[in-house]
Amino acid sequence: MKMSRLVKIQSILLLFIIGLNSVLFSYAHAQTENESVRSTKEQREFDRVNREIKDLAESLKLSTGDQKDAIQFRLFNKNNELRDIIATGIDNDALPKAVLSAQVALQQEYTEGAKAYLEDKIKNITEKFNAAKDEEKLSILNTYRELLEYLDSTYESSWQNLTWLQKLGEPNVELEQALSLFITKRMRLVSASIEYFDQQVKTVATQIAAAPESEKAALQMTQLITTQRLSIETDSMKKLIVLGDDMDLETSEYKRQIFQVTGNITQDILNVKVMLSLANEWWSAGLTWLADNAPQQLFQVFIFILILMATRMIVKLVRKVVSKAVVTKNFKLSHLMQNFFVSISGNIVWIIGIMVGLSQIGLNLAPVLTGFGIAGVIIGFALQDTLSNFAAGMMLLIYRPFDVGDFVFAGGVDGKVSHMSLVSTTIRTFDNQIIIVPNGKIWGDVIKNVTHERIRRVDMIFGIGYSDDLLKAESVLTDIVTSHPSVLNSPEPMIKVHTLNTSSVDFIVRPWVKTDDYWDVYWDVTKEVKLRFDREGISIPFPQQDVHLHMIDKKEA
Repeated sequence: MKMSRLVKIQSILLLFIIGLNSVLFSYAHAQTENESVRSTKEQREFDRVNREIKDLAESLKLSTGDQKDAIQFRLFNKNNELRDIIATGIDNDALPKAVLSAQVALQQEYTEGAKAYLEDKIKNITEKFNAAKDEEKLSILNTYRELLEYLDSTYESSWQNLTWLQKLGEPNVELEQALSLFITKRMRLVSASIEYFDQQVKTVATQIAAAPESEKAALQMTQLITTQRLSIETDSMKKLIVLGDDMDLETSEYKRQIFQVTGNITQDILNVKVMLSLANEWWSAGLTWLADNAPQQLFQVFIFILILMATRMIVKLVRKVVSKAVVTKNFKLSHLMQNFFVSISGNIVWIIGIMVGLSQIGLNLAPVLTGFGIAGVIIGFALQDTLSNFAAGMMLLIYRPFDVGDFVFAGGVDGKVSHMSLVSTTIRTFDNQIIIVPNGKIWGDVIKNVTHERIRRVDMIFGIGYSDDLLKAESVLTDIVTSHPSVLNSPEPMIKVHTLNTSSVDFIVRPWVKTDDYWDVYWDVTKEVKLRFDREGISIPFPQQDVHLHMIDKKEA
């Protein structure tokens, strides 16, 4: 029983293996058929494109002029289609190796022929460009750009052909070295063109900035053409850099140049060699600038400092002369006006000196003055209140309602003017407080100048009782006023009976004094009146009220 069971298991395993082999064989056969079909399809496509290229090549031999150029560019496009088929055949082994090797060799020959044709066309169109007018050059440049793009593609095709030969096991070291040398020379040539056109663009831009309006149109056309040529060469260099990287050529210097010309930041900027090349270029440019300009710049800075020092001495001299001139009695200028003229004269000299100094170091003052004008408008809108105070200060300066040292009541504040400016006035109150009042508030309100005049009248009122001798009181008051040494004889003092008040007979006492003696006379006369009235028996009544009480008898009520 055990043996029969073992035989059954072995038979089942054998049948399973036979079945599996059959399935695998069927799958392999199907895959072979698919590969064969695919290879046949690739072969048919390959043969078709080859026939079309052959027909175009025959037509090219019989064509001339523009027709020849049109057929040539059709050949370019058809050859690119064939290259895609070859690339697929090499990557997927869809075509026989011998066929691919022969076709790559033909491709290399064709690429060399296309390269020679394009170089000849570019040479001809360059001559045409140089002889053309500016209006025609832009259209010629479009054709030049197209031809150069085709030429750059032939360089890429040459390298691709060599790469395919390596994959097919048939490397051509000699052609690889020749192509590397040619691409290196080509990058140097294009780099020189980029540098030249970049300098031309900058030069023309400088000429446009300084040229009259009649010449700007022609210069702008030249700038446009030069910019287009720079763009064409830059695009060509970018393609050469990609090709150079594939060929393991040194391209860091050209990447640095592209970055400097275009300003476009790419991942190449992170390359250590590119960064070192940039740093080296900037360092060299800095040293060159210092070598060429340092002596001139140092001399200009020296002249600038010398002008500033001379300006400082002139400012001191001008301020001394102006300060002596404005204090003369003939002008009768206020302190504010004197300070204004002294300050403004010095500031004007400083401005002139600084502008002269800046012009000596090569700074164009026209944009600076324009900037000051624009800034002035902006500041004017931003500082309207301050400018209002400034305008009020100018009015105070012109009309001089008060001066430094005067006792005034202005802007709701009374005190002595201790300082004035074109924006505000500083007033020291009688209890020694400092109050700064904006000039706009002072000019827009009532201004009372207490000490403006040389003499003042002291107004006082003294009362006596109704029972006192009126004439005696008048005589005493006259004696007190006239005997005070600070009271002026002219104008004469006034002592008159003024009011018959409810509790007193009031006298007005109005002596004239010098402004500086006002309060001394006021206080002395008031004190002396009290003392003399007491000695003379004259009363000084005060407000009083008599209250009469009327008693009512309750019985009567």
